[in-house]
Amino acid sequence: MVVKIYVTYNEVHKLCQEGAAQILSKFSPNLMIAIGGGGYVPARILRSFLKQPGSSNIPIQAIGLSLYESLGQEEDKVETPGTQVKRTQWLDLRSLEMANLIGKNVLIVDEVDDTRTTLEYAVRELEKDVATAAQDAGRTQEETKFFVFVLHNKDKQKKGHLPDKMMKEGRYLAARTIGDEWINYPWEAIDIDEHDRLAREG
Repeated sequence: MVVKIYVTYNEVHKLCQEGAAQILSKFSPNLMIAIGGGGYVPARILRSFLKQPGSSNIPIQAIGLSLYESLGQEEDKVETPGTQVKRTQWLDLRSLEMANLIGKNVLIVDEVDDTRTTLEYAVRELEKDVATAAQDAGRTQEETKFFVFVLHNKDKQKKGHLPDKMMKEGRYLAARTIGDEWINYPWEAIDIDEHDRLAREG
């Protein structure tokens, strides 16, 4: 039987607040990239806590990646990790967006690090695309650094891997590490009152 835990909006808010303080102790993000759909809400909350007095809000861009497949009936539905990452939305290399990433500190945000396959794909492809954009712009001397933040990391063997340099430099942060349990986030709930009740009973 799949063990499910229920996370409330208040809990997400507090995890982002804690995470923002740790992020700012390591580096100052110039840009956030939210992985859709789970990274959208945390990224928006993070932006409020990352904003420095007298500075403008950190821009948020979005990419869409799909790895999960739904199984079972609606009332007893669980999701299981797929085996292949699918792009549903990406940054447009023909626009100014990619050039704006060159030489910046970029914070990638998602809700959960499960198998790490999605994060590996996102970091690898973004690094590759920025390198191409830097080459085209003649700006290869400018270093772009990626940092990853997730609300929850599942303590399990990972299928994907993040760059050794990223991990050694502390550019990966999970607000909480949990067991291999299924997490129900509030933005997935049809009945938010029932969701919060289940969270309280947790």
